[in-house]
Amino acid sequence: MIPNELYQQILEHMPIFCIDIVLYHQGKVLLTYRTQEPAINQWWIQGGRVFKNETFSQAVQRLAKREIGIEVEIITQIGTYEVFFEQGIFETKSGIHDVAVCFLVKPKDSTEIELDQTHTKWKWIGRIESDLDPYVKKVLEDAKIILS
Repeated sequence: MIPNELYQQILEHMPIFCIDIVLYHQGKVLLTYRTQEPAINQWWIQGGRVFKNETFSQAVQRLAKREIGIEVEIITQIGTYEVFFEQGIFETKSGIHDVAVCFLVKPKDSTEIELDQTHTKWKWIGRIESDLDPYVKKVLEDAKIILS
């Protein structure tokens, strides 16, 4: 892990490489409600940064287990996106620039969701809701699994 002080400097000067996942089960997608920046108090897909020497597949598994408490199977790569946030977990002058590779996944065995501290609740949606962040909408549209 990068020490917080160094990570804050990196956030100020570089994009962060992330993996995001869209969990699909029985015709619905899981969204979680964020408790911290970026995207605080918004319904969001799960994800986070990639660690050095970690493969995409390893990052998907780690992030799914950490954020929603389940093991997943990758169905396909949805796409690569740039996401800009005014605020992140650390204060920056220049905001946050994420480069996110998004994967469509399904549960391996269980769908018993156990949230980490970055989320307070979850919901399954069968349609793309109009009040979602444009990034989340775009990823869900590109996944072509639920209707707008």
